[in-house]
Amino acid sequence: MAQDNPRPSQRPANACFSSGPCAKRPGWSLAALEGALLGRSHRAPVAKARLAEVIARSKAVLGMPEGWRLGIVPASDTGAVEMALWSLLGPRGVDVLAWESFSGEWATDITQQLRLPDVRLLPAPYGQLPDLTQADPKRDMVFVWNGTTSGVRLPDAGWIAADREGLAICDATSAAFAMDLPWDKLDVVTWSWQKVLGGEAAHGMLALSPRAVARLESHIPAWPLPKIFRLTKGGKLIEGIFQGDTINTPSMLVVEDALDGLRWAESIGGLPALIARSEANLATVAEWVARQPQVAFLAERPETRSCTSICLRIVAPWFTALDVAGQAAATKALVGLLEQEGVALDVAPYRDAPPGLRLWGGATVETADLHALLPWIDWALAETALRFG
Repeated sequence: MAQDNPRPSQRPANACFSSGPCAKRPGWSLAALEGALLGRSHRAPVAKARLAEVIARSKAVLGMPEGWRLGIVPASDTGAVEMALWSLLGPRGVDVLAWESFSGEWATDITQQLRLPDVRLLPAPYGQLPDLTQADPKRDMVFVWNGTTSGVRLPDAGWIAADREGLAICDATSAAFAMDLPWDKLDVVTWSWQKVLGGEAAHGMLALSPRAVARLESHIPAWPLPKIFRLTKGGKLIEGIFQGDTINTPSMLVVEDALDGLRWAESIGGLPALIARSEANLATVAEWVARQPQVAFLAERPETRSCTSICLRIVAPWFTALDVAGQAAATKALVGLLEQEGVALDVAPYRDAPPGLRLWGGATVETADLHALLPWIDWALAETALRFG
């Protein structure tokens, strides 16, 4: 290693900057799970009460309007989105807005698996948003609020018509609890526990507006629905799903952890405090990017930069001069150096995303840890340049 590039002296107290599962809340320990109802049936009254508590606390922290249903569903955010797509789509044409990997996956499901006849894909490359004005309020819309793999988020909901005829189906997994979701402009919202509140994986949350419930009760899909996707019985919503009766067996250990994250959120001031912590993390990285000529945000417009999945690209001349394979190798080396030093774990870009870095900035990440990390990225960039430049 070069002698004129000394290692920084300060290290992050928590080196977990993964975009999922994400860092645990500050001060978390296994003691937070001591009250878990291990060995109990999830259908026992006391266990069902814990599940219902997750639903109630989530609705309260997020400020979900009266009349919305919220349920715990299997298979994380992916399961929640798939339930919505397979159960709700069909009566209208669909506009799919895709600007990163997961929204692209939803487009693939709708066109190649459901094979709906009237689908419009509104795409955009990594770093950009589609032309939102092209979304037709007479059609259903499927979109992410925040692109977890691109670091590009919607700046507002002005493009969604208040008097829309179609449903607005929103994958909000890396936005919920970190961004102010406009519930009046949405009809289906999904997320998982493993993102902003630092919960464990495998469980998803599915929120339905009254308009979405009306669609469920009036529409019979033309395709078979697996048991874990079924939200209605006899043409009526299965209300128990939204009261703690889960479709399949949940982990009561993970439920206890989800409750711990929600209680922490309440203790620090609820949604405004969670948003403020995430925005402070974005601001810290933005200040660094402004003075670091070798990196830039993947999001091209400042107002679309995510405060959770902060995606960066390397713009140094030595890096841009490399071919595709060289850039991939340099990125792997850069990420490896940060992990080897124990200062940043799991910060590689998503496998389908452009080369660079992806830093999680959700509310469980301490701003001080990002402050401590950024000089290490400076150091690692210099070391990588010596090898590849």
